[in-house]
Amino acid sequence: MISSEVAEMPDAVAVLEFDPAALADGKFDRGELTLVIWPEPLRSVCEFLKAQRGYRYLSDVTAVDWYPSEPRFEVVYHLYCHERHERLRLKCRLSGEQPEVASVTPVWSAANWYEREVFDLFGIRFEGHPHLQRLLMPEDWQGHPLRKDYPVTGYR
Repeated sequence: MISSEVAEMPDAVAVLEFDPAALADGKFDRGELTLVIWPEPLRSVCEFLKAQRGYRYLSDVTAVDWYPSEPRFEVVYHLYCHERHERLRLKCRLSGEQPEVASVTPVWSAANWYEREVFDLFGIRFEGHPHLQRLLMPEDWQGHPLRKDYPVTGYR
């Protein structure tokens, strides 16, 4: 449920007008807006935010593992609008079963290596990514080392 404070924020209003079913949750804390987007409309919402709201700069993509909670993963996108000097954080919650979400590389080419890093370290797949393969770990590495259930000593 989206609070009335968040529902009145210009970016939240714009996303709700674009796709009323896209927002799962939201929060405004310490001067920063966070919108939680459902996985299915994520790419179209990102395209809208870039084209209509001016978020042309993707500064980061990362993930959080909330193991053993479900949904287990959150993919986090940090956006910036140069014209308004505003930041926006998007989150997308994914199940631990087969975590997968659409790649935003077609929207922001900067997402390419960020998504590869998240895939490599968390095992989250990005559907439609042009070159999804390991970035930091060797190709023959077993598992994903930033998952909370990954053994501290690695698999032996």
